[in-house]
Amino acid sequence: MRRFLTTLAILLVVLVAGMVALVALVNPNDFRAYMVKQVEERSGYRLQLDGDLRWHVWPQLSILSGGMSLSAPGAGAPIVSAENMRLDVELWPLLSHKLAVKQVMLKGAIVRLTPESAAQQANNAPIAPAGTALPVEERRWRLGIDKIKVADSLLILQRSNNEQVNIRDINLSMEQNRDRQISLDLSSRINRDQRDIAFSLAADVDMQHFPQQVNANITRLDYQLQGAGIPANGISGTGSVQASYQQQPEKITFTQLSLNTSNSQLSGAGSVTLGDIPHYELDLLAENLNLDSLLGTVSVKENNATSTPVKVSAPVISREGGASSLESGLQAFTARLSLQAATLVYRGLDIRQFTLRADNQPGRLDITALSGELGGGRFSIPAKVVTTSAPNITLWPDIKDVELSQVMPALALPETLSGQFSMKGQFESNSLELPVQMQKWHGAATLQANNVRLQGLNIQQMVQMAVARSNGNVRGQERYERYTELQQFTGKAQLNAGKLRLTDLHGRSELLSLNGIGQFDLPARSCDVNLNVSITQGWQGNEQLVSVLKNTVIPLRVYGEWGKLNYQLQVDQLLRKRLQNELKKRLNDWASQNQQSQKGKDLKQLLDRL
Repeated sequence: MRRFLTTLAILLVVLVAGMVALVALVNPNDFRAYMVKQVEERSGYRLQLDGDLRWHVWPQLSILSGGMSLSAPGAGAPIVSAENMRLDVELWPLLSHKLAVKQVMLKGAIVRLTPESAAQQANNAPIAPAGTALPVEERRWRLGIDKIKVADSLLILQRSNNEQVNIRDINLSMEQNRDRQISLDLSSRINRDQRDIAFSLAADVDMQHFPQQVNANITRLDYQLQGAGIPANGISGTGSVQASYQQQPEKITFTQLSLNTSNSQLSGAGSVTLGDIPHYELDLLAENLNLDSLLGTVSVKENNATSTPVKVSAPVISREGGASSLESGLQAFTARLSLQAATLVYRGLDIRQFTLRADNQPGRLDITALSGELGGGRFSIPAKVVTTSAPNITLWPDIKDVELSQVMPALALPETLSGQFSMKGQFESNSLELPVQMQKWHGAATLQANNVRLQGLNIQQMVQMAVARSNGNVRGQERYERYTELQQFTGKAQLNAGKLRLTDLHGRSELLSLNGIGQFDLPARSCDVNLNVSITQGWQGNEQLVSVLKNTVIPLRVYGEWGKLNYQLQVDQLLRKRLQNELKKRLNDWASQNQQSQKGKDLKQLLDRL
């Protein structure tokens, strides 16, 4: 054991002495010109090292550099710059004049992918004939890099004249093998428009055909989004995807996308073709897509405060552009989107079998399908969005047998109506603002509803009690329900600048029938409805008077704010006139039957003068 320890100590002393001798005898600045030359020969980029190179022995034999920069040919700004750089090198290759770099470490680096840092072709640069091989000089040194590590760095990303995107706090660890297969770990964050997204990922990258093509398998992706317009707890999740990049034409394709976030699951595939006008292709599937969680919308039942869903305020910068920013945004790219969700939640609405298909071209967005199952029925709302200098949105809603009680809260309408609702029409707006104000919509539709129930208002009770108070010979039922029920209800609707006008209203049930018109001021949340009501059942008392009342149309006016409606019934004048007309009719009939007698003649003359 003592001999083994002695031998180990001798080897350690020799190793330390050899390293000290090597560091003392080899000047790292001798590698400066070689590294600059090798980088330029292999990539065409210009490497600049500031200050002297120096050795760092422990815990890893390394070459330390001061400031460094890497620039593309003819570029106005370096593509990579850092305040310091560390090259971890292997010891034994140095003895035979070989520089084997195991790892490059950059700290506080700035990576610029902007037009200023892109390579520029000189106007008088010679063009080599096709198929001509580049000259190869005899190399005395060999340079190899297996690992790259970047810490606390910044990426500035900009395409053409678009706004710059800063990707901060980059921590990157990258290792490659001889087959140019790279394993990569990356974490960073992006801050823009008062929103912050932090992410980390692990990926396997195939660089065999770089730069013409790069394939990547992102096996782990963790992300969290916070900031203005985002729910208080943020949006976080995990995912994975397989992606590839090709240089000609410049295109990014991804498959086997899987994202899990905020009670939602999303999968699918897509591509992005880059250029002056990028083109996006997205085919997405979702088992469950909860937009309330993703957008920060709170349904009425969850909020327990108002009848209007509450949404976190959007960032100020997103509203400054208004409609023009949305218009220019839609014209800046072309796209095709297909989304299918087994379940979609929006503003508290539980939508099944949701389908969205859209195609965006310069100046026009066509939503060919926006449909799903809701409240026991179905809806389809195709749309066209014109994004030229005169923007316009057109919707063609087609709704069949949707339960009203489930939809009213989401539309910020009174929760007093229920029934199976159907509608077909066309609505337009000349504003692309989000959200579009109700005052800017106009259009028309036909309405129909079955098994309608109006809670808190019993029209039959109102009429019969008013009649009973004015005439003691008749009365209504002993007990009433606290609602009005109609088996069928139809009408027409016209919307103009926030005013909803209902015409040709007709409703019927076993107890009553009605018709009329109505006006709703949606921004003011008020209404003025005039109905002609006939109560055909539930009367008790004088048979002759009951017979008259069953055939009497009684005007009913409902008006005021939705929360405190007022009612108006002119029963006394109506009954008096109706009885007068009935009495006059009977006297006329008697006078006609007795016109040969003097009494009949006198009565006829009297009635004619009335």
